[in-house]
Formats: sequence, structure tokens, C-alpha cells
Amino acid sequence: MSYINAQNNNWDIETDLDFTIVKNLEGAIQHLTNGSADYFLWEKFTTKPLVDNHTFRRLGDCPSPWPCFVIAVREEFLKVHTNHLKTILNIINTTTSLFKDIPSIDITIANRYNQQLDDVKQWLNLTHWSQDNIEKDTIEHVQNQLLALDIIPEEWEYSDLVTTL
Repeated sequence: MSYINAQNNNWDIETDLDFTIVKNLEGAIQHLTNGSADYFLWEKFTTKPLVDNHTFRRLGDCPSPWPCFVIAVREEFLKVHTNHLKTILNIINTTTSLFKDIPSIDITIANRYNQQLDDVKQWLNLTHWSQDNIEKDTIEHVQNQLLALDIIPEEWEYSDLVTTL
């Protein structure tokens, strides 16, 4: 996402990006507060309590040009553990398809993750979990972005990247 942010701001990727590895949210708090990092890209609702308490200052949004989560496995794993993967996907798909219908899920999330209830409601309103394979157009768009940023060396065929179980 740093590369996308740099592109969005017309930065020179070769000279304007100098990464500090912060590893996780706790590392970001440490590095940003002691001045050893300049900015941190993370999901806005997760970091909102840190913005609200003035640990972080939100500078803006940098939406990703691709889905936030996908299930990815090595080909070797797929060949050997197809049934396990089907079970895992079934659990994920069933859970996410019913997740928003859980009574008081917004209150549960707000309490568990120290979030404001209105923020959780907004997140739930914006969030969608697909139970389908990623679409070919999305794969092509992602690859075009990554190619343009010189992050991947070549484009692959959709059928080489996506499998239907």
C-alpha cells in the first residue's frame, strides 16, 4: 500500500520511499511516537481508537485497489489438502454470510475491540464478504497496478492464479 500511496501522491518510488519495518500496530505506536517512522498505513477502523485518543493523527484515506482479504495457498498444499481447504472455506463462507445477522454483533465488536458503536456500525455497513472466487477483472486490475509499480515482473493468466474447488 505504500507504493499505491506514493503513486497517488506523485512521489518518486525510488527516492521518496524509505521503509521502516514496524511489524504490527504496537510497533507502529512505538515507531511513530519516538519519531523513527513518519507514517503508517493500516485499516482506518482498527486505528480509530488511537486517533480518538491522539496517539495517531489520521492524515487521510488510501483505499486499496484490490480486495482486503483473499485466501491464498501454495499449489503443493492445494494438491495434498484439498478437502481440508474445502472445509476451511466452508466455515469461513458460512460464518461471513451470517455474521451481520448475529444479534448485537455491533455491540460485541465495539466492546471487544474498544471501538465506538457508531464506528462499528459504519464498518459493518461498508464491509462485504464474498463467498465467490475473486473475479477475473479484479485479478487483471491488481496485476496491472503491480506491474505499473514494478512489484511483479509479469502478468499471469487468471486460470493459473484462481482455482474453483
